[in-house]
Amino acid sequence: MANTKGTPIFRNMLADYLDVGTEAAPDIRLMNVFETVDESPNAQTVDKHYVADKSASTITTGYQPQFPITGDRYKDNVVTDFITKIAEEQLLGVQAFFYRVNLFRPIEGKLNTYYARKFTVEFAIDTLGGAGGEIATIEGNMNAQGDVIIGEFNTQTKLFTAAADATPAP
Repeated sequence: MANTKGTPIFRNMLADYLDVGTEAAPDIRLMNVFETVDESPNAQTVDKHYVADKSASTITTGYQPQFPITGDRYKDNVVTDFITKIAEEQLLGVQAFFYRVNLFRPIEGKLNTYYARKFTVEFAIDTLGGAGGEIATIEGNMNAQGDVIIGEFNTQTKLFTAAADATPAP
């Protein structure tokens, strides 16, 4: 049998959406002017050295996810306007729902619906920058608050359904 690597997952197969609306009126938008939206799970660990063992064990006790972002600023882009306002006005405690959608994992029998994760994030924006003659930029982190919710996301309706609430495909 040949040693195959499988099919590569290119970055455009991971879609990132941010809800810039309110609880009463969600406004979920594609983060389409960001060069990077990385994911750092940041496993939290504790080392234990048990009396019956010669070596210590490292136990994962939780996660502290962080999403470093770098993007271009456009005056008519709702997502960058939303994040830029947080930095410019030095707002604290602003939270939003962030959705990471795996476009390479469609939900069988459900059109435009994919495996997704939902995070509540707060923003720590470090830089509003840009050199002369270049597009202004925004850099910082989206820091997850609480636990991730696993589910599915419809890219047409922009509706997230938690796995526990999802209805089986027809």
